[in-house]
Amino acid sequence: MSVEGTPTNILIKVIKKAENYIPQVPKPKKKLSLQVRLAWCGLALLIYMVMSQTPLYGATTPAFDFLAFARVIFASQQGTLVELGIGPIVTAGLLMQLLKGSEIFHLDFKKPEDRSLFQTATKLVTYIVIIAEASLYGLSVYGPRLPSPEAGYILIGQLIAASVIIMFLDELIQKGWGLGSGISLFIAAGVSQQIVWSMFSPVPAGDGGLTGVIVNLLGTILNGGNLLDVFFRANQLPSIFAMFLTAGVLLILVYTQGMKIEIPIVSTKYRGFSAVYPIKLMYVSNIPVILASALTANAVFVGQLFWANFNPHNNNPFMNFISMFDPSSPSTPTGGILYYITAPRGLDVAALDPLRAVMYILFTIGIVVLFGRLWIELGGLSAKTAAKNLLDADVQVPGFRRSNEPVENILQKYIPSVTIIGSMILGAIAGTSDVLGVFGGGTGILLTVDILINYYNLLIREQVETVMPRLGALLGRK
Repeated sequence: MSVEGTPTNILIKVIKKAENYIPQVPKPKKKLSLQVRLAWCGLALLIYMVMSQTPLYGATTPAFDFLAFARVIFASQQGTLVELGIGPIVTAGLLMQLLKGSEIFHLDFKKPEDRSLFQTATKLVTYIVIIAEASLYGLSVYGPRLPSPEAGYILIGQLIAASVIIMFLDELIQKGWGLGSGISLFIAAGVSQQIVWSMFSPVPAGDGGLTGVIVNLLGTILNGGNLLDVFFRANQLPSIFAMFLTAGVLLILVYTQGMKIEIPIVSTKYRGFSAVYPIKLMYVSNIPVILASALTANAVFVGQLFWANFNPHNNNPFMNFISMFDPSSPSTPTGGILYYITAPRGLDVAALDPLRAVMYILFTIGIVVLFGRLWIELGGLSAKTAAKNLLDADVQVPGFRRSNEPVENILQKYIPSVTIIGSMILGAIAGTSDVLGVFGGGTGILLTVDILINYYNLLIREQVETVMPRLGALLGRK
């Protein structure tokens, strides 16, 4: 039976035709030096930071940030051109990875044309997500405050244009003009900015001191104040205790990132070449934490919408079971299921309801483990897929015949276990860090450490390629 008319093939033909009309950032004609690529990264980051300080024209920022829980993940800033941040790009990328992992599209990524096809499809989906998110968010959050429908069109146009610029900045870095990924760069910069601000901000705080913990400590010492007031601070203000916790979490994450199981492999193509296939304890990386945080953020956002429309006075017993909000400050839940799956940020808040803190940490661990198991199967990280990738790379495990089954059996001994253990550790760190109020938030710290380690490895590879080009090329293939 002919399959040329199947929906998949029709869709592939449409994507191929659209490829010629989609703007692309061209690759550099030759590999740029490390200094030039770092300069491009700096320029892209500068543009992003300027956009994050540029307010939306003609729009009144809502009193409450309905997407506060997703700001770290999406590197976004309320009321500015980066209101949506990298959200549309991340959403589109996750959708395409799920489609790739579930093998809905049968593409051979060894072929350049299939890789190009997948990139084009990802960009098309990104455009669709940008338009959808900009329209829905602009109308639902800013729409009621706009003076006219025309102002709504202008607002949506700004959100779409800004998101497209961010998409091109990310593509610019990934195409070889920069180093690494624009998405990772923007997330790390946003979290780092929060950490620096928490330490050195000179803005007056609500407790009579200064916001930044270091400048507040210096001010307290000079004025002869009580140092205990600097060590612990209420209302989620940065404190010495939170700074020590942040440093401790960073050390734990760096240590756990280096824990791995190494399986020896040899090349079937290059005689005498041997190496190891590392299965890290954090095998699933931070994707499950991102998915769990995005799920919680979306649940709270939907809960806020339902509460505002159907239960603004908290007098509906069924709706109260799902969520309750304070009408004077509807940014975080005050009751219902959503109350227990959102973090009580800060020791003073957690002390008021310890059960909520425990429930949130347990929920975070459970949902991260669930998404970790799901991502292993759909993200192409299962033992079966990893075994196939090893054989396709012309390597094998010494002492075992060259076929999928024995290699898969070896990997099956480790991958499911490290998936569960690693996900539990990530969930515990993220949940506990949120409750204790570490700088940048638990999820933000997790993402930033992972991103910085990846950048460190990239810089090491760049240095190796400069000194020993042949060895660098081999590392690049691996």
